[in-house]
Amino acid sequence: MNTAFSTNMRIKLPAAAAFLEIVIVVLFGVFVRYTPEDPSGVADQHLYPFFQDVHVMIFIGFGFLMTFLKKYGFSSVGINMLIAALGLQWGALMQGFWHMRANTIHLGMKSIINADFSTATVLISFGAVLGRTSPLQMLIMTIFEITIFSCNEHLVVNVFGASDTGASMTIHAFGAYFGLAASRLLYRPGLKNGHENEGSTYHSDMFAMIGTLFLWLFWPSFNSAIAAPGNQQTAIINTYFSLAACTLTAFALSSLVEKRGKLDMVHIQNATLAGGVAVGSCADMEIQPFGAMLIGSIAGIISVLGFKYLTPIVASFLRIQDTCGVHNLHGLPGILGGIGSIIAAAVLVNHQISAGMQAAALGCSVGIALVGGAFTGWILSLPFLGQPPDQNCYDDSVYWEIPVEEEGQSNNPDLKEDHNKFNLDA
Repeated sequence: MNTAFSTNMRIKLPAAAAFLEIVIVVLFGVFVRYTPEDPSGVADQHLYPFFQDVHVMIFIGFGFLMTFLKKYGFSSVGINMLIAALGLQWGALMQGFWHMRANTIHLGMKSIINADFSTATVLISFGAVLGRTSPLQMLIMTIFEITIFSCNEHLVVNVFGASDTGASMTIHAFGAYFGLAASRLLYRPGLKNGHENEGSTYHSDMFAMIGTLFLWLFWPSFNSAIAAPGNQQTAIINTYFSLAACTLTAFALSSLVEKRGKLDMVHIQNATLAGGVAVGSCADMEIQPFGAMLIGSIAGIISVLGFKYLTPIVASFLRIQDTCGVHNLHGLPGILGGIGSIIAAAVLVNHQISAGMQAAALGCSVGIALVGGAFTGWILSLPFLGQPPDQNCYDDSVYWEIPVEEEGQSNNPDLKEDHNKFNLDA
């Protein structure tokens, strides 16, 4: 197949985006209505600040966290926005179908928070395949993943009756292993030794740190948004201290594992967030602040060690290319969160949950993610979906118009053309 044609999005992307939006509008018109007004006029209004925080995390936090690649900033933020815009609409439908009344989906404040949550799952998976996929592929992944995610969430919450308020299992572990399974099916032997663009610069790492700070600041809202009103304060406090302990541990271990004792920005951008992931499943349980801090500290250790030692092993032996290290930020801490909830249930911190059901929830979340991710990865590997050739991975110029910043090039059309050109030889 002609590579120049395969990466040209002029027809394929507009057609796919328009088709999906038309289908969604029709489905909304048939099934979706507002939630009937509460007579008091204050139903769920207390959730709006939580929604604002989660929304910022989705569009700014996740987007800027992935801008560390030196030539992939446009795609990191831009495709993140594309995925989120599609995902929140599709998520509202897919989750709403499980809670229909009289063949109608009623949307309220909690519905749009949950829609954002479903979108977060895809954005985590996006991190695993970042730089090696096309916008069209990501639209397809969004549809498949949110559909499968909503089924797993229904199984975990409504069938098993498991507790996963901060979604360590249903969002973080699920999103990570879904993305890793898809990445395995999209494996590129030509990139096994790395790529010249698969790295950062001083300024790209600064932009990524902006994403880290937004996520860090608003994570207590993420973990408490859908908690029962009486448990929201507990979830906020547990997440607050878990993040703080995780950050201190991540800084300490990052310095310890580097030969000259210097800090690694990859660890600081990612491992400092692992505490928020790990405490999610038991965020609203009375594990006491010291318990949350213990979970956060362990998460920080696991995440830093994962980035330092496990990622190269996974790439070499399992042939899984994980661009953002989602296994270390979301996968392993997500499993830790599930294990933490099993222990909390076993020692009767919460008498209403079962350790067995918590274990079943963790197992099915990871299992369904691996199977669903592998199937979706197989679909995404079809050759006409616009994926870039190996030599043009991690490069915005494949799908974006790149401005010429140098004054000397601004009046030279030949140099401008060269700046936006990418190698089309497969």
